[in-house]
Amino acid sequence: MLGGADNPSNAVECTLAEMVNQPHILQQAIDEVDKVVGKQRMVQESDIPNLNYLKACLREAFRLHPVVPFNPPHVSSNDTMVANYFIPKGSHVLLSRLGLGRNPKVWSEPHKFKPERHQKSDGSMVVLSELDLKFISFGTGRRGCPAVILGSTMTVMLLARLIHAFSWSAPPNLSSINTLKSDSGGMLAEPLVLEAKPRLASKLYYN
Repeated sequence: MLGGADNPSNAVECTLAEMVNQPHILQQAIDEVDKVVGKQRMVQESDIPNLNYLKACLREAFRLHPVVPFNPPHVSSNDTMVANYFIPKGSHVLLSRLGLGRNPKVWSEPHKFKPERHQKSDGSMVVLSELDLKFISFGTGRRGCPAVILGSTMTVMLLARLIHAFSWSAPPNLSSINTLKSDSGGMLAEPLVLEAKPRLASKLYYN
């Protein structure tokens, strides 16, 4: 229950910070939402399959800004070899979410926010889960998150409605937002402060 409330808001906070630092990315996401939804109604759950660039932005935030530095520990049930490392039976194994998501052997420019790296060349639907574990979002297998669909829906809806309903910008006293240096794993170093201005008809905000 705690994860269901905290994780979507944390992911969206990090995504917004990265978008504001690169206004062309924010504008591309806004253009997509405007094209799919228009400006006469709010974003609905049925719009989610068509918001591929927005979901690519969230996947990139999951990669760069995991909610915790490590996954919960697992215990190996047998002796095994992983990447030429011997792991004895009974070992406690922790995966570094930061290490996976920012691994230069897997990701080009690993510290740069590049949503396009998650878009499919054939235009197929982008999903937030990462079954290949090139980064960790919801996990996979028997120990994966049991609420992948709910968590994905909440996260996409929150970000989509925020950028659809409001224009976002950094306060005048900030030239950019510090998104990488943090003492709390992948989360932002400081609470995010942005300026928001309504961009839709006022009647839509009271429905």
